[in-house]
Formats: sequence, structure tokens, C-alpha cells
Amino acid sequence: MASTEKHHGGAAHGSLKEYTIGLLLCIVLTAFSFGIVMTEAVSGTTAVIVILITAVAQIMVQLVFFLHMNTSSDQIWNNTSAVFVVVLVAILIVGSIWIMAHLNHNMMMGH
Repeated sequence: MASTEKHHGGAAHGSLKEYTIGLLLCIVLTAFSFGIVMTEAVSGTTAVIVILITAVAQIMVQLVFFLHMNTSSDQIWNNTSAVFVVVLVAILIVGSIWIMAHLNHNMMMGH
């Protein structure tokens, strides 16, 4: 009865090629963002937008290549919980910024 087979509970596992592609994409996106900041190639709002876009791209790369999230029916609960977490974090961040902005406005002297 002693079996040497390992059961992973149906979890998807990637190949070395997938992990290598994911790692290289993450390194390129990180180096690109770092380069934008260090060389000051773009400034101000444009730099922030470019960095945010590369950050979202890196999150997507990590979800696909390392966490193996895709649109298959086996992943429906993972995708649903990921969307739920993103909505909760967005509410938390937007709500915090909104509260701080209104506190700042309402606490001004002579207002």
C-alpha cells in the first residue's frame, strides 16, 4: 500500500518553460519601471501612469504564470475569489482616500 505517487489535489502545475517565461516577463517589467524612474525619461503624471500600467501587467503575469489562473471551469472559484478580493481592496483604498480628503477639507481652520 505504500505508494510513491504524490497527489496534488487536482492543482495545476506549470512547466519549467512557463515559469521561465513568467520570470523573464516579471524581470523585464520591473526593469522597465525602474528605468523610467532612474532615467527620468518621463516625468510627473505620465511616469506614474506608466508605472501603474506595468504594475498591473506584472500582477497579471504572476496570476497566469505562477498561480496558473485561467478561464477554465476548474478555476471558477479561484477567479471568483480573486475578483472579490480586488473589489474589496478597491473599496478599502478608495474609501480611505475619500475619508482622508474629506477630513482634510473639514478640519481646515476658518472654514
